[in-house]
Amino acid sequence: MDANSQEERHVSASRLPDDAAGVAEAARLLRAGRLVSFPTETVYGLGADATDGAAVAAIYEAKGRPSFNPLIVHVPSLSDAEALACFDPGARARADACWPGPLTLVVPRRPGALSDLVTAGLETVAIRVPAHPLARALLAAVGRPVAAPSANPSGRISPTTAEHVLQGLGDRIAAVLDGGPCAVGLESTILGWDDADPVVLRPGGLPAEALEGALGTVPRAAVASDGVAAPGMLTSHYAPRARVRLDVTDPMTGEIWLGCGDCPGAMRNLSPSGVLREAAANLFSHLRALDAAASEGTTIAVAPVPEHGLGVAINDRLRRAAAPRDG
Repeated sequence: MDANSQEERHVSASRLPDDAAGVAEAARLLRAGRLVSFPTETVYGLGADATDGAAVAAIYEAKGRPSFNPLIVHVPSLSDAEALACFDPGARARADACWPGPLTLVVPRRPGALSDLVTAGLETVAIRVPAHPLARALLAAVGRPVAAPSANPSGRISPTTAEHVLQGLGDRIAAVLDGGPCAVGLESTILGWDDADPVVLRPGGLPAEALEGALGTVPRAAVASDGVAAPGMLTSHYAPRARVRLDVTDPMTGEIWLGCGDCPGAMRNLSPSGVLREAAANLFSHLRALDAAASEGTTIAVAPVPEHGLGVAINDRLRRAAAPRDG
């Protein structure tokens, strides 16, 4: 899809301002069972009342999301999280150390507290307390847990601005609460447990070094499998329509080059100075821009990104974007 056709797509969702009136209207719509997108520090989420099965089903329908892929539940505090899930001392210590922030914990759910669709039939729930002040104001105003995957068609590039949401889902949702660009730009890190050992199920906006400081140990990465234990674990995900080729230092003729660091001639650069925090914040918006510029059959060539700190999560998203797809 080119840039002009994206701009011409019909948009019907309301764009709500980042003030008390906007928050109140977003909360009213959520309580009424409607879908509302809102900003977090990571990406924009597509919110629905997590206790309302019909509202949660609408998330899957709007995104075209597989029903076996569970959702993250957002709440304003640890005490709200404990009303929905069981936190052992280890999980509670991690929450105390990292919440609010870009960390999702996968913990045993309490029966009957949430719609079964939220957890996709699992006995655990993925839950977090976001740090974004607008998200926190909205959650407090709703007074209910809010299920919120990223606000994009399933498998496509996650949104980091309200405009991204409107381009992808504007004709399928009620409103987007516009809080400006997301600061982190990568989805939350997801942490689960294997017996008592912490396991990173999905790398994200909280890098391993920060997790090590909070946990006092280095959590191991989940072993790849066909099972989906947490959101964002599908092999092909976060993908533009154009094909993606990774670790490219010399792009081929006709390819669009996404640079990182010193990459003269790159159409976009995640961070010309190689700062990973900047690269993370730019990842999805730059992929979107290049995808809009790509003609049929064009490949997006991506420069190497260092595999440390936030680079682990950036490379995780890039590998999923480049994974083989059906059709």
